[in-house]
Amino acid sequence: MSRYSLTTRIATRDDAPVLAELWSDAVRRADPAEQVADVELVVKAAAASPEQRLVVVEYDGQVAGAVYLRITTLSPLNLEPCVQSIHPRVFDACRRHGVGHALMEAATSFAEENGILHVVTAVPHSSRESNRFMARLGLAPVVMYRIAPTTLLRSRVSPQRQQAGVDGSRSRVLAARRSLRRARTERLALPEPEQA
Repeated sequence: MSRYSLTTRIATRDDAPVLAELWSDAVRRADPAEQVADVELVVKAAAASPEQRLVVVEYDGQVAGAVYLRITTLSPLNLEPCVQSIHPRVFDACRRHGVGHALMEAATSFAEENGILHVVTAVPHSSRESNRFMARLGLAPVVMYRIAPTTLLRSRVSPQRQQAGVDGSRSRVLAARRSLRRARTERLALPEPEQA
């Protein structure tokens, strides 16, 4: 049985086509050439910032996985610094060869180099294998991010806003005016009582 070597390194612009393929479900929906261009911009931005790092792991000389690392805070309200491990991904053909461990090792090293106490990551909720892997490494679930298209959310929140807010009082005023008009019209339409 032969053993292949793993190599961890910083991503270069030449890695962009492979990274666009690896992160195809994470990058914006666009023409493949545009996706590659987007990833090239991400690689360039990460290389220019000491607070970002884009790491690839090679398995037998081929890119097997990648992760985007950045220093930020736990949340806009909790200013504790952390390293976000964004989209740690491994090609299916390279799973079970230590690539995922190498990616998380890179995240841990980046945090240690910068004196940061926490590493956070996000994995798809539907990926049972990824969630189990992160749990085995000691990463606990803290929050669940939810996403929706803006137009869908607007259609769902608008009726509530109209009932509860200023628009609701305007609707009530208009309804009252219609009722008054209807009552006035009915009064005018009634025949006059005959006088004896």
